[in-house]
Parts: sequence; C-alpha cells; structure tokens
Amino acid sequence: MPSAVRRQPLSTQTADVLLGQIRSGRWALGSRLPAEPVLAASLGVGRTTLREAVRELSGRGVLESRQGAGVFVVALDASEDWDAVLGRAAVVKVIEARVAIEAEAAALAAAQRTPNDLRAIRRALASRAAAPDDVERLVDADTAFHRSVVAASHNEILLELFDSFVPRVHRAMVAMLRARPVDPDADHAAHEALVEAVAARLPERASAASRAHLTHLKEALA
Repeated sequence: MPSAVRRQPLSTQTADVLLGQIRSGRWALGSRLPAEPVLAASLGVGRTTLREAVRELSGRGVLESRQGAGVFVVALDASEDWDAVLGRAAVVKVIEARVAIEAEAAALAAAQRTPNDLRAIRRALASRAAAPDDVERLVDADTAFHRSVVAASHNEILLELFDSFVPRVHRAMVAMLRARPVDPDADHAAHEALVEAVAARLPERASAASRAHLTHLKEALA
C-alpha cells in the first residue's frame, strides 16, 4: 500500500504563512506583531494555534516573546541548520571562512596565550611533524595543530566555529593530499612560523602567518 500523505500541523502552516509575511516586509525588524486576537483573526486561526506558531518561529530565531510587551520580530528569516550550510558550501568558501576565523584566532592567541597553551601548540606541531605517511592521520594531526592555536585564543565562539568546519574540510584535505602531496619541508616551515609568532607574542605576524598558510591551501584546493 502506498504511504499516506502526511499533512503539516495547522500551527506549522500558520508559522510558514507568518514567516512569509515577515520576509515580504509586512513587519520590519524590531517591530511588534499585532495583539494576539487581532493577528489570529487576520490569519484565520485560533489563538492556541497562533501561540504554537509563534513558539515555532521563536525557536527558529525569528520572533521573541517579551513578557508584558508582546511578540517582536528579531530576524527577517529563519536560520538554516549550520551543518546543511557547510555541507552545501564549496570547500573553497569554507577555507575562506577559516581564514577569517583562524587569522583572528592566531592574533588573539599571540596576545593571550599562556605557557600551557604554548606547550600544547608545540606538542601539536611536533605530532604533526612526526605524523606517518598515512594521509588520514596527517590530516588529523594537522587539524589538532590548528585547533590548539584557536584554543589558545581563549574565545569559545571561534573554537566552536572551527570545530564545526572540521568534517567538511577534513574530507577535502584528504582528497587533495592524495592527489597532490605538498612539500613537507615548506609546509612545516609555514606552521612553524605561526608557532614562533604566537610564542613571541606578535599578533600581527601570527595573523599574517595564518592567513598566508590558509590562502595557499585555498589556492591548492581551488
């Protein structure tokens, strides 16, 4: 037997209509929605359904309920799942985003790193240099090194963003290195330059070293 067609709940349909009106500009960013009875009547639904729709759009970051004040538009579109965005993005675009994140993280690491941070970075560099010829393990060691630098920035948002990029970049790096191995000496020197800039507490130099290395990677993956 063919499977039955699943219909969306009325509250989800209402949320979609409401989101469409927000996207079309009916309510500006920061504006308050009409009172619940008025809005429910204009949408042709009950107040309970409207409340569920508002909760759904609040969970998606579009609306915000403020006690005693009403419901406000805080975004003009629903946020998309981050993993879906990264999965769809070209790897070069992901590397460009990494440049922005890691160059800033390198500068912060140079300014804020602790002795323990520096030891962790140096250990990660040594592990990277000693990684076997197996491409997967080399990419794992490289990722661990870059993560140690981002961790030394002491900015948990940058670290979380870096971690979110890892699966997408890992696959591309493995494929690239299998097809076009890099010069190990030049590659190690680029990473060493970043470490020395962080060690010397030179934010601008650390940022430049990170940017140069990742830009070269982007060009190789293009």
